[in-house]
Amino acid sequence: MIAGGLLSGMVLGALSGLSAPLPMSWRYALIVAVALLGVLRDTGVVAFPLPQNASQVPQDVLRRSPRRGALRFGFELGTGVRTYVSASAPYVLAVAVFLGGQRLQVAALAGVGFGLGRAATPLIRRASGAVEGWDADLGVRLRTITVAGCAALAAAFGLLFLHQL
Repeated sequence: MIAGGLLSGMVLGALSGLSAPLPMSWRYALIVAVALLGVLRDTGVVAFPLPQNASQVPQDVLRRSPRRGALRFGFELGTGVRTYVSASAPYVLAVAVFLGGQRLQVAALAGVGFGLGRAATPLIRRASGAVEGWDADLGVRLRTITVAGCAALAAAFGLLFLHQL
């Protein structure tokens, strides 16, 4: 998952040069606007689908070779490209990496952070020892978690924007 996240971060970082013609203040304003839109979406104030490949990694990937299949599944899950991503925060982070004008190392760290975040859920779930109970608890708290994550990103990027003024 971490390798997939790293790849996504590196690709976004490499493509971020395309946003260079826009003034930095416009880019930061767009990042904050997307973050606020993400919070509104996660709270249910506005509704719109996120761009995603709404499919799972096929089961035959895991059946053919469990070890290689698990690595492939983890890589694809880490990229965020081949799987469901229901929260807005990863998209906000992707926009921030693309528009932020940071060094490639920062984009790589953002990608690794995304991959670690994707890896945390199944690891914590398994470590809980009570998978069914953990799933039920997550279902109850999921909206709070997604809203808090996106709101934290919106606040952080808002502060960065204000610092740039």
